[in-house]
Amino acid sequence: MRLPAFRRFLLANLVSATGSAMAPLALAYAVLGAGGGAGALGVVLAANTVPTVVFLLVGGVLADRVSRSRLLFGGNLLAAVAQGVLAVVVATGRATPASIAACGFVSGIAVAFTTPAAQGVVTQLVAPGQLQQANALLRLPTNAVKVVGPVTGGLIVAFGGPAWALGLDALTFAVAALLLLGLRLGAPVVASGALADLRAGWHGFWSRTWLWTYTAAGTVLVAAFLAGYQLLGPVTAQEQYDGARTWGFVQGAFSFGLFAGTVMCLRWKPHRLLGVAVAASGGLALPLVALALALPLPWLLLATALAGVGLDVAGVTWVTAFQQHVPTEELGRMSSFNQVGERLAIPLSYLVVALAAGAWDQRAMLLVCAGTVLGATVLNLCVRDIHRVNRLPAQGS
Repeated sequence: MRLPAFRRFLLANLVSATGSAMAPLALAYAVLGAGGGAGALGVVLAANTVPTVVFLLVGGVLADRVSRSRLLFGGNLLAAVAQGVLAVVVATGRATPASIAACGFVSGIAVAFTTPAAQGVVTQLVAPGQLQQANALLRLPTNAVKVVGPVTGGLIVAFGGPAWALGLDALTFAVAALLLLGLRLGAPVVASGALADLRAGWHGFWSRTWLWTYTAAGTVLVAAFLAGYQLLGPVTAQEQYDGARTWGFVQGAFSFGLFAGTVMCLRWKPHRLLGVAVAASGGLALPLVALALALPLPWLLLATALAGVGLDVAGVTWVTAFQQHVPTEELGRMSSFNQVGERLAIPLSYLVVALAAGAWDQRAMLLVCAGTVLGATVLNLCVRDIHRVNRLPAQGS
């Protein structure tokens, strides 16, 4: 926190997270308000994910060749434009699932360029021994905002409509872009071509068994969780609970769990970084089971909060292991391969669940998603190399 550049990066993350905490709920109910159901929502979510998968490798190569701070600035600015246009379309009553999907497509491109760059920025800002603390500190205020953001977003959507929440999200992206413009990190010195960098990156990715097996498990786990939580969750809340307000409380509980997980990671420094990351991610099955069983709201909130704790512990320990065991000059490309892998099946899972929503029982689909999350977790824990990627004593506590 004594480093001005880290404080600026932290503030930019906090500002953008403030609006983004409301965006998923607002997007879901914008689609439902435009006359769409689970099928239309699935198409919109897929349209947001596909460009991210397609352009992530480009973003990864650029993150190892140009200034990462400039990439973050451009990505946040593009997201601000996309969300601003979406807010106007929804506010004027001209929103259709197709127009919402188009704006989501542009937002997905922005994510493709910001995600690999963000992974490498921290290693340029802090000393190696401070990586876990820096990663946790970055998540602490943003997760705190996410506790109240979904609840606030639910109230805004319920009483004012989704356009207001989407407009606030666009504003926060714009402010974050301005903050990142002043970060001014230097670009790495590279002598090889972009294609050569990509081939070398693939070789490095495939040579690390723990990295590609973790990514492969994430391909299944992330797709199953998001299909159940992001797609079936709002629909279930609409049909079995109290609609947008209930789903806002559920997302708030998830964010509270994320915050609690961050606080835990500020103090707890496990030696088996990757093993902890894999095991903790299995908790994502809990809210899916609670939704499938239509448990009373307090139990649903508890299950969702526990999933949030697990996800944040997994996130901090995974990123720390990744940053310690991958050279700084390769972080962008390694991150992009990982992110492509973890997102690869998401559009397909959205579309499959959306198509099956009319034929299958919704509770059965939630249980299938939960079982898939648990299965991927157990199989990944069986990989021997996962338990060899531990904290490096030479790089601090």
